[in-house]
Amino acid sequence: MRKLLMLLGILWASPWTLLGIAVGLIGLMTGGRFRRVEHTLEFYGGLVTPLLKRLPVNPIAMTLGHTILGVSSDALDVVRDHEWVHVRQYARWGPLFGPAYLLCSAVLWLRGKDGYRDNPFEREAYSEAG
Repeated sequence: MRKLLMLLGILWASPWTLLGIAVGLIGLMTGGRFRRVEHTLEFYGGLVTPLLKRLPVNPIAMTLGHTILGVSSDALDVVRDHEWVHVRQYARWGPLFGPAYLLCSAVLWLRGKDGYRDNPFEREAYSEAG
């Protein structure tokens, strides 16, 4: 039953995973690398690094479905537990995760709060990953 639930979560999150793979492939074509770690694909380096650095919160990693993009191999090692919480969130929310995350951030920002640190998805990831 557990494997079936994991498979359903992977399928439910697959639109975001495909986007992550597309970004990762751009990274690979520009000198980046990838590796499979348990149930995720991790891409780092190449154009993935400057793409992440252009995001508003300047993350060292970002999860898209079952794909994790990072600025480097070392960065991925540091934040893996946090990013795996996001992988589980994608499995739960599927294609709705991105809009739900952005909506939470927007509402928080409009209320004068931090759209990243106060976001319930991030709070869960920080809480579970330590």
